Amino acid sequence: MLYLASQSPRRQSILKDLGVQFELLIAAADEDAESLELVIPHEPSLDYVRRVTLAKLNAAVNRLKNRQLDWHPILCADTTVSIYMLGEDHILGKPKDDNDALEILKQLNHQCHQVHTAIAVQIDPESTPELLVSSSNVYFANNSPEKLKAYIATKEPMGKAGAYAIQGIGSSLIQKIEGSHSSIMGLPVYETCLLLDKASIPYILYL
Repeated sequence: MLYLASQSPRRQSILKDLGVQFELLIAAADEDAESLELVIPHEPSLDYVRRVTLAKLNAAVNRLKNRQLDWHPILCADTTVSIYMLGEDHILGKPKDDNDALEILKQLNHQCHQVHTAIAVQIDPESTPELLVSSSNVYFANNSPEKLKAYIATKEPMGKAGAYAIQGIGSSLIQKIEGSHSSIMGLPVYETCLLLDKASIPYILYL
């Protein structure tokens, strides 16, 4: 059995598709989970996604211990959207409101940006966390302002890093991708299976 330290329905869906037996190990209302995602100025996006994922994993390990639950391997992930501008990559978080979503989508429009998903597993309490990163390039089409506003009106951008969801209507804004579709969704299947193998967690193609 596996603990998944994520509320993401997409990550849960991917694990279910893989046939993984898991339980959610999510933060309680009194945990300051948002503070783990604070961006350090000028921090490279790859460093950021690794740091945040390991911080989330450490918080989940402490959560399990505090709740006195039986130990099982813990898996968590973080997805970061960034775009290279003015000599460095800039992390694009979740939009605060419709206007913020429009500004983010304008930056992405007719440009290539990067999506990094780090995934980590803690196999046992004393082991060193296993971490892998999957990176993809996403190319937005040259969408009209009207189309961007119509997309924002669907409310799909809210709560999404980069203000879009590739598994939803947001895919209509995208011309092509280079990399892993499942990684852009939030959980790279190939890397996930590698870590499941290390943790001896059964899944559909587990050998």
